[in-house]
Amino acid sequence: MLKVATERQSRILEIVRDKGFASIEHLAAHFDVTQQTIRRIVNQLCDQGLLRRIHGGVSLPVQNQNLAYGSRQGLNPGAKRHIAQAVSNFIPDGVSLMIGLGTTPEYVAQALSHRQDLRVITNNLNVAGAFARNPNVEITMAGGTLRAFDRDIIGDTAERFFSGFKADFGIFGVGGIDEDGTLLDFHSGEVQARQAILANCRTALLVADASKFGRNATVRGGHLDDCHHFFTDKPLPPSLGPVAKQYAGRIHVAGDDRVNAA
Repeated sequence: MLKVATERQSRILEIVRDKGFASIEHLAAHFDVTQQTIRRIVNQLCDQGLLRRIHGGVSLPVQNQNLAYGSRQGLNPGAKRHIAQAVSNFIPDGVSLMIGLGTTPEYVAQALSHRQDLRVITNNLNVAGAFARNPNVEITMAGGTLRAFDRDIIGDTAERFFSGFKADFGIFGVGGIDEDGTLLDFHSGEVQARQAILANCRTALLVADASKFGRNATVRGGHLDDCHHFFTDKPLPPSLGPVAKQYAGRIHVAGDDRVNAA
């Protein structure tokens, strides 16, 4: 029963993302279940901050702040696993990696966690935990005040930390991608940490699923032009058409034959 509920939750999120709104009546008819069943499922999604209750149905939450980390971990897991596997296929053994904050970089860390002779430099406690059981990975973590809610360290501390290294690859997520290719986040300290990774790696990899396309995060920081490679799970939408055309050689859709080992 839990598996069915989880599949329904994922599909409901897709429907609301596509339409912007879905009525309880429509969702009940779509899944051929009672409205009471649908209300129970959407209430769970609203309690996690993934949807917002409005009269007669649900819509997307107001996006002036990010979702709780635990909620983000369970959002679009299939897409994030596909992205993570594509990045794992791209990254060779024996390299150094800076891996930043966010749930998609955590999925990448899990996909890479069995690899050989890696050096991982991170400000993300979940990333460090993913690699911790592999004796063939050397882990260096940022020190400082932990954001317990997000399990990471950001701001000046993270900037100084990353500036002390030069890594082969930098892997980082983003809060949103604007129509002109601007990278957006929800906190200036998050941008500061991400920009420090960009400045101190040889090859920069942005990892973000399709829910980030056009997402209205508020803090500007960087551009797709700064990223050597962008790994995602779907082709960019028409609203990002000019950007998709300009950076076509850098964009890797998970499962696309263009994603080859480095």
